[in-house]
This record gives sequence, C-alpha cells and structure tokens, in this order.
Amino acid sequence: MALLRRTTTEKGERDLVQRITEGASATALLHERLAPTDLFSDPFEEAIDEARREIAAWEREGFQVIALGDDHYPYRLRDVFDRPPLLFARGAVLAEDDGVAVVGARSVSPAGRAIAEELATQLVRRNLAVVSGLAAGVDTAAHRAAIRAHGRTVAVIGTGIRRHFPPENRDLHREIAEHGAVFSQFWPDRAPDKSTFPLRNGTMSGYSLATIIVEAGERSGTRVQARKAVEHGRPVILMQSVVDETQWGRVAAGKPDVHVARSVDEAMTIVDGVLGRPRQLESLLSRLI
Repeated sequence: MALLRRTTTEKGERDLVQRITEGASATALLHERLAPTDLFSDPFEEAIDEARREIAAWEREGFQVIALGDDHYPYRLRDVFDRPPLLFARGAVLAEDDGVAVVGARSVSPAGRAIAEELATQLVRRNLAVVSGLAAGVDTAAHRAAIRAHGRTVAVIGTGIRRHFPPENRDLHREIAEHGAVFSQFWPDRAPDKSTFPLRNGTMSGYSLATIIVEAGERSGTRVQARKAVEHGRPVILMQSVVDETQWGRVAAGKPDVHVARSVDEAMTIVDGVLGRPRQLESLLSRLI
C-alpha cells in the first residue's frame, strides 16, 4: 500500500509486481524510494503509519483491501501476468471462485439481453458465479438475471469502489455486494476514464474461467477482454452475432481456444467442456504414470 502510493504509472505498478513476484522485499523497495532516517524523522515508519490509517478508514467504510500476497486474493487472477497489485472489494470475497464472464454491448438489443439473461441463469444452475462489469446493457442484464436466479454474481468495475458508473446502477452495485462481490483495482475515488475500462477488462478475464461475449460493436471495449483472455490462455466464447457483425470478431474466431456459439445451448456445451478439462487432464496424467 505504501509502495503503490509512491508509484504513479501503470508501468511502474507492473514493474513493482514483477520485482516482488521475483522475490524482492516490499520493505526494501519502499526504503529505496524514501529519504534516509535522520534525527528528526523516520520516513519509512511515517509511510507505514499513513498506509495503516488509510486501510483502517477504508475498512470502516466496509471495503476490504486485498494485496497480491494475501491468502484471499483471487487465486485464478493471481496466475495472469497483468494481475493488479491491490484490490478493493465489497461483499463476499472467495479466493477460489469459479465464475464465467458474460459481457457485451452497452446498447444491447432485446435479443442480446435475452441471451445474456439466459446465459446467466444457466451458469447459476451449474453453481458458477456470473462475472461482469456493472456497465449498462449486457452487464446489467447478466447481473440482474443471476440475482433473480439466487446465484452468485461478481462485478469488476472500471472506477474506484466509492463511485457508481453508470449512476443508475447505484442500487445494483449494492445488490451485487449482497449476492456476491464487487471488485475494483483503482483507488476508491478514481473516476472512469479511457484507461480504466481496458484495465478492468483484463482483470475480469483473469478472474474468470472463461469469457462469453454476447453482443458487441466494432469499437466495443469487449474486444479488449477477448484479446486479454487469449493472452491469459482462457477460453473465449463468441456468440454468432459478434462474428457476423464485427471484423475483430472474425479475426478472434481464428485464435486458439476461441469458440463460436449459435445459441445459448451451444455456449453452455462449450462451458461444460471447459469445466471438464481438469478431469480430462487428470485422466491423461494417470495413463502416463
């Protein structure tokens, strides 16, 4: 926390995570960035005390502050190269949380909304969390359908956790925290901007077993999530309209572990196959031993 307050760029954060992952001491790195102790002050202790006060204030507001090395940091997210060093959360944080992302256009068609709702319902029936971004359109439809089905839903948002975007989803933000969890990788008061949503999409991909893209335009932010999921080695399921209506969807369809589904049933068959992969791997290994 003290280190991140003294790291002002996304590249700086990535470098910091890399150094700590490789075994560098956070304490030593913080000492490197501070003035030396003298007779009148101890910058290291002052930085640590400041961080403790901030964390305590956030926890009094009901936020959980989760660092990369914490036991309850989401373990699937921990495995990706661009994992955020710090998460803020509301709700029930599960380190082992099997979920599938359902994402897509903010200006969703009635058919796309129905697909998002049915996908969410089917995921809940399989005891999977419905992961989305709390945006308008597909995201809202998926979150609400998961709640109606009495399932777990997780929002990975593109703002600080004190903010509500879009504003009309303020109540949904609260409901998701009651039926699952809301995560943000940004400082609590961070406003949305052109950089926060692509970063959020990468984190959502890392959190999820797979990503389903319901409906999207040529310039949709969900193309970032499709690209990130491929980089993360996570399956992507494109509904047929995404391939039919976007150039990036047609290109993505040729990538490894990117699948095209013509219906909700086809999409869920692919999800079932993803869920069966650990058993297939165990069976393969048992034959090799």
